[in-house]
Amino acid sequence: MPDANDAVYEARFTRSLIQLLSGAGWKHLVAFRVDGEGVLLGGAPARYKAQTAFVPWEDITSVVMWQHRTAGRSMAYVGVQRRAGAPPLVGMNAGLRPDQATRLAPHVEYELFLASRPVNLWRLDPEALRSAVEAFAPGTPVLVYEQLDAE
Repeated sequence: MPDANDAVYEARFTRSLIQLLSGAGWKHLVAFRVDGEGVLLGGAPARYKAQTAFVPWEDITSVVMWQHRTAGRSMAYVGVQRRAGAPPLVGMNAGLRPDQATRLAPHVEYELFLASRPVNLWRLDPEALRSAVEAFAPGTPVLVYEQLDAE
């Protein structure tokens, strides 16, 4: 029987000078983690402690990978859909109003936008993510949202 620790999915930020200068030091900062307790959404390296949020499995209805494209540039995101009434999360998007989020990513629900992190300065492994979700929360869907191009 495989060890449960083998199923843990953890992605770490690439160390950067910003991290060092912001006071986070030179340690490895976790950008995204899936384990038996739930999902950790890491904060931006410069504001890591203030923006890091943990979401327990009982609050998660799905894990979602999505893209945001503007002016020909694309940024990957990963986040969690949460049950209605789940407590608010801290994070880089916590101060956005629904209308602002809709302008930025009209194909993503407001609550998902707030519970997502950009895949920036770290790498997302979709297959490892799917395996970890299946190991720790069987039946929880891992979805991919496509952004339709504006005409």
